[in-house]
Amino acid sequence: MRYISTRGQAPALDFEGVLLAGLAADGGLYVPETWPQFSAAEWCAMRGLSYAEIAFRVIKPFVGGCIPDADLKRMIEEAYATFGHKAVVPLRQVDANDWVLELFHGPTLAFKDVALQLLGRLFDWALARSGKHATILGATSGDTGSAAIEGCRGRTNLDIFILFPHGRVSEVQRRQMTTVTDANVHAIALEGTFDDAQAMVKALFNDADFRAKSNLTAVNSINWARVMAQIVYYVTASLSLGGPDRAPAFCVPTGNFGDIFAGYCAARMGLPVAKLIVATNRNDILTRFFASGDYRKDKVAPTISPSMDIQVASNFERLLFDMHGRDAAQVRSLMADLDKNGGFTVSANALAETKQLFAAGRADEAQTKAMLRQAFAGSNGMLIDPHTAVALSVAAEQRGSRAVAADIPLITLATADPAKFPDAVREATGQHPPLPPRMADLFERPERQTVLPNDVTAVRAFIERHTQRSPVTA
Repeated sequence: MRYISTRGQAPALDFEGVLLAGLAADGGLYVPETWPQFSAAEWCAMRGLSYAEIAFRVIKPFVGGCIPDADLKRMIEEAYATFGHKAVVPLRQVDANDWVLELFHGPTLAFKDVALQLLGRLFDWALARSGKHATILGATSGDTGSAAIEGCRGRTNLDIFILFPHGRVSEVQRRQMTTVTDANVHAIALEGTFDDAQAMVKALFNDADFRAKSNLTAVNSINWARVMAQIVYYVTASLSLGGPDRAPAFCVPTGNFGDIFAGYCAARMGLPVAKLIVATNRNDILTRFFASGDYRKDKVAPTISPSMDIQVASNFERLLFDMHGRDAAQVRSLMADLDKNGGFTVSANALAETKQLFAAGRADEAQTKAMLRQAFAGSNGMLIDPHTAVALSVAAEQRGSRAVAADIPLITLATADPAKFPDAVREATGQHPPLPPRMADLFERPERQTVLPNDVTAVRAFIERHTQRSPVTA
């Protein structure tokens, strides 16, 4: 398996190269040169297997022989043994043909654990084999940071620097990052928005000298391995509800577009998918795009679903690449327009073709709070987090408008435990969602963080001062 950049001016790499590179040297994102294909018989043969067994079958073609099967199986089994539910990502029925896919049973109570528990092990394997040291740099709107830190803490060959918008993540999200005491972990509160943090990461990756000197790599969903690991739960959810003989629809709370892009990957691999529904909060650049074909930045508005408070969805570039027939020159032109003019417009034909699989909707603050109340007041008595509430609100709208027919299973992705957003949940429902016992003392642990200005020189200097220099060989 070879990987190519969406901007067409970086060398093709194998899986190990893409894993360690993160962002392509030309500023683009790596995607598989060709999509592996699974037949209906191959999907059916996965029914009844464990999550780890299905993950191995789905992931193996993307690894392309870079990792011995025994090592890959071991890392997958170890990663998902950290989850608190035997099914890893269980389905919960909420109506006659409506389901919630619970992705929050990992160590940090968010869907990011599904990928990052594996990604940390993949990094460790690759670096130990080569005797190298790497510096992981990432931006987070809340959940990626804590999940990445949990997957990479204490690893001698890795330093990890996570940027998050100062004052714009929940207290639980912040503390999950700032209370980790391992010396290789650095939590940076950046004075700005998540988009500022994401732009900072891209600027540092595009600094060729600094990137080479620090051996930078990424854990954000710009790293292909993140998206790859997330494909698996689309497969397990589909198979649980009759796939591949039935094609479900998925409604996904969406900020950076990585989670829902994994569903697109599953569809490209031959898994029948009726619809992929993009659910946004009032930061609705993606909903506006799917309505008009115009992708245009606006100001970020703070919400009670902060992980979706994003106006530049970094993974969207991967979809644009396929939308334009994998023409890298067109993608370069579109991204240049985004940087220079704040947006771009795609052709009506490209949009119409994409909308055969994708739909989109938005839920504002009032609708989100109403769904938090409705879910708890319903027969299931379900406490959900605000991001899941956004998606359930949009899913209900899609059902009500008959955009998703009654006979199609509709699976909404629940991306975080409600305990990560206790204030919003308590305000809407009157109920305080408790942290699990293993995190009961989270608010008593001392915090360690560094507040930095939104200045690339200051951030680069901080990373240079705190990066280890002595890799440990295998």
